[in-house]
Amino acid sequence: MRTTRSRHLPVGLESTRRRFDRWREARTGRSRIPEVLWASAVKAAVRYGLNPTSRALRLDYYALKKRVSSAAAGGGHEGEGVATFVELPAPVSMGSCECIVELEDPRGAKMRVHLKGMPAPDLMALSRGFWSVDVRHGESRQRRT
Repeated sequence: MRTTRSRHLPVGLESTRRRFDRWREARTGRSRIPEVLWASAVKAAVRYGLNPTSRALRLDYYALKKRVSSAAAGGGHEGEGVATFVELPAPVSMGSCECIVELEDPRGAKMRVHLKGMPAPDLMALSRGFWSVDVRHGESRQRRT
């Protein structure tokens, strides 16, 4: 069987090509490419590119591309373990958050809220409540209208 040797192939791709050549010479009939060889082809394609790898190893470009995509997406081939559960750690706060909210209405009524190390309450509802109360009488301005 004639093999194409290129003096321009990187060393890693050349050694993978030789492994494929040895397998092709030893195989009987039309047996499938072993998963070990496919895994080395995928690694070579990631490192050297799809087209150069498929040409050097004499593989179908689209079959190799499908396996590279599957490996990149985390999909496994037969014999590989597939994670069914992934634990994600809770986000860690890098420090306490702090803010001061000051509200003042046209009549001079003021409200200051200092929030430190705790989640902010519903500031929209708090400010709505402040704007709607008549400070002198303690009644809602909306009711007086």
